[in-house]
Amino acid sequence: MIYSQSDVLDYVREEDVKFVRLAFCDVFGTQKNVSVMTSELERAFDNGISVDASAIPGFGGNVSSDLFLRPDASTLQLLPWRPSHGRVIRMYCDVLKPDGSAFENDTRAILRRVSESARRERVGCRFGTEYEFYLFLTDEHGDPTIIPHDRAGYMDIDPLDRGVNVRREICLTLSQMDIFPESSHHEEGPGQHEIDFRFDTALRAADNAVTFRSVVKSVASGSGLYASFDPKPLHGEPGSGLHVNISLFDPSTGTDANNSVQEAFIAGILDHIREITLFLNPIDSSYRRLGRSKAPRHIAWSRGNRSQLIRIPEAAGQYRRFELRSPDPAANPYLAFALLTAAGVDGVRRGLTLCPPSDIDALDRSSDTASLTLLPQTLAEAAGAALSSEFVNGLLPGRLIESYAKAMR
Repeated sequence: MIYSQSDVLDYVREEDVKFVRLAFCDVFGTQKNVSVMTSELERAFDNGISVDASAIPGFGGNVSSDLFLRPDASTLQLLPWRPSHGRVIRMYCDVLKPDGSAFENDTRAILRRVSESARRERVGCRFGTEYEFYLFLTDEHGDPTIIPHDRAGYMDIDPLDRGVNVRREICLTLSQMDIFPESSHHEEGPGQHEIDFRFDTALRAADNAVTFRSVVKSVASGSGLYASFDPKPLHGEPGSGLHVNISLFDPSTGTDANNSVQEAFIAGILDHIREITLFLNPIDSSYRRLGRSKAPRHIAWSRGNRSQLIRIPEAAGQYRRFELRSPDPAANPYLAFALLTAAGVDGVRRGLTLCPPSDIDALDRSSDTASLTLLPQTLAEAAGAALSSEFVNGLLPGRLIESYAKAMR
């Protein structure tokens, strides 16, 4: 259900809501929030709630430190793990400058802007995510260890899979928040799990991804566990990926995009992928994952081949899509979806021709991959490609790009 401002005000009166979490993300995709009493909600809608930007990574320094959070009523969600008496709701917020204009480093606003621009080009994008993560034991103080919760393997069942009830609670909690996972299972690594989601609009898919990570961590903590979205938390074990499924449609008709648009869109992503990898794989351990355990390291595509960067699964109708396999769970989904959308639309605008598919096993070191270009192999290489990219610098604010490069240094 899509709520309006008046719907939210009615809801808090009728449902015994006492606290409102005003949520947003820093430039790295880490969720932040400030809680207000419901008595402050109208003020939040009208003028926003002030926050100290100097304390938020990538948001600013001490000189110009005031920013305002204005809730997006359409994102209203009840937090089901909070008490039923004196309920708590959460809304994602627009981040505004004191004059009411959009804050340039608000990555949610960047995604909205890019999506609207794509629709003007008659390219609509829906995103579906496949998130992998690890569950680790905690010590006697509740601090995380690197001891996996179990020693199960791919799609094992209980009792080998000790995380089955944790995944169940995650999925049920998300369902109570109108976020519906398609499937869940144990992954290859010990204590590693995957939960997949049905496609949605770019903004809703990114909102849901941020909510998902919060729910996973909360449910895991309630079970005495620690949930890790690190791309490579264990040496010698599979890394965790964020596979991004993209389906295209014509927003003016609602029908699927034709083959030429899809091919040009994929070609645009392949053309820009090196420049945007910093934002899809933003931390050092991201690069210890690539090239291992079905995580691609070459820039190529294929049909059904999981060793390639982009694969087109065998699917028809509403499930027709392509899958990008390099991103990992450390990525800010707002930035990731914005950059992928813009790269694809650039390919459509320029009428790029998709290169021939690569049907080799690119992860087999004995395969001939000499003709294939490599993704950046280190965080420093990825940062260099982003900093020197006209495409990235034309799309993202300089301060935001520098925040990523500075974090890397």
